[in-house]
Amino acid sequence: MLTLLGSPRKTCAGWTRRETLTAACGLGLSGLAANAMPTSERRRGRAKSVIMLYLLGGAATQDMIDLKPNAPSEIRGEFNPIATNVPGIRIGEYLPKMSRWMHKIALVRSLNHRAGCHNTLPSYTGLEQLLDNTVTRDTYPPSMGSVAEYLRAGSVKDGRHLRDLPDYVYMPCYLGWGQAIRRPGPYSGFLGQRYEALYTEVMPHRDPNSPTPAPGRPVTVLGEPRLPENTLAPGVTIDRLHDRRTLMQQIDDNLRPLDAQPGIDNFNRTQRRAFNLLTSNDVRSAFDLSLEDPRLRDRYGRTLFGNCSMIARRLVERDVRFVNVTWDLFWDRVQINYDSWDTHTRNFAILKDVNLPEFDRVQQALLEDLETRGLLDETLVVVMSEMGRTPRINGNAGRDHWTYCYGMWFAGAGIRGGTVVGESDNQAAYVKDRPVSPADICATIYEILGIDPDYPVPDRAGRPVPISHGGRPIRELLA
Repeated sequence: MLTLLGSPRKTCAGWTRRETLTAACGLGLSGLAANAMPTSERRRGRAKSVIMLYLLGGAATQDMIDLKPNAPSEIRGEFNPIATNVPGIRIGEYLPKMSRWMHKIALVRSLNHRAGCHNTLPSYTGLEQLLDNTVTRDTYPPSMGSVAEYLRAGSVKDGRHLRDLPDYVYMPCYLGWGQAIRRPGPYSGFLGQRYEALYTEVMPHRDPNSPTPAPGRPVTVLGEPRLPENTLAPGVTIDRLHDRRTLMQQIDDNLRPLDAQPGIDNFNRTQRRAFNLLTSNDVRSAFDLSLEDPRLRDRYGRTLFGNCSMIARRLVERDVRFVNVTWDLFWDRVQINYDSWDTHTRNFAILKDVNLPEFDRVQQALLEDLETRGLLDETLVVVMSEMGRTPRINGNAGRDHWTYCYGMWFAGAGIRGGTVVGESDNQAAYVKDRPVSPADICATIYEILGIDPDYPVPDRAGRPVPISHGGRPIRELLA
């Protein structure tokens, strides 16, 4: 209880002014926290689901979607722009498949932030804050996917979730796994662990006939994401597992008053998820690529990025709300891809020989697959990085870190295709027109999902925090 000093004079209701203010303060704090709890969505969304393709390391978007052919050679680089199927919009020559989908794509060429290099927190949460980008903390705000999982908490009947799959899945492994660190951003933060993603696991590998990878000379990463610990212990049958769960439910019924405590709730949600992973055919089948047509798998490319993207389609087909696929770095745990999109050396060779052909192939396969199944009009596809690359090419034919201007794009549900928002200067160095922040990107995603970007969620002290941190939806690209 908050005690206030003040006049002892009473109101008409017989309360002193001091008591009235005390009650008002208490109601204000607790009421705001209550309002932050999940209710129904506030508006009808244009999209049911989001697939985010996250290019970790900082993609050189001036060599992809914002080329500057008239800039000096040390700026413009080695690639040429090509026409797309939308008159007036040109992109890089090594994205030919993407050029045929421009009528479904909206480009942003003026994204920027000042939160530091390789800081993944802004792009997942909207909060621009300088921090150590190799660790995450439970005081950070929740990611968009965790907010989707939090809102799902209202979709229960008789205390049970209506389906086994979560609303937030992250592939192929937690952010930073390949470097033995945990990069901030895609986590549940101060909302609590019960709203974390379902993280898959992976053991990446390469074709044994491929060249030996080295810094500046990556090879294609192979592998399939798998569910963690999804096999029963020896001697434990499904019937025995159900018997154990029945016994646990009887115990839970006697402890029901404790369920309101966050620690107990964290445990219960984790327990339910573990049980679902072991027993649900729907969960297991979503990750089983052997059920897919081999010809379709070939179109995705059978790489780690391609396999994750195909599973992402299988998940949104099952109404999972937010699916993240990261093109990650793998060099500390498994020395396969030292660069990812962090192209300090041989930027143009890496993009031309490895990254862009694979990305172009997978993106087309995903968009085509979604459209063929009638899912593209209800699925938002987002492609972005945590930062961009320097306008000037360095002495190693690479581009270094740059956060002052870079690009990203949307496709599918809720998007006015054939749209370009923002403009960079003549060297793709700084924003010339219509600056866009990571918070604006998050707000746009929330808007398309039908979630109010100003929707408050409670931090650890119960204080309401708007989920987009002041971001505003990009109205120009909304259909």
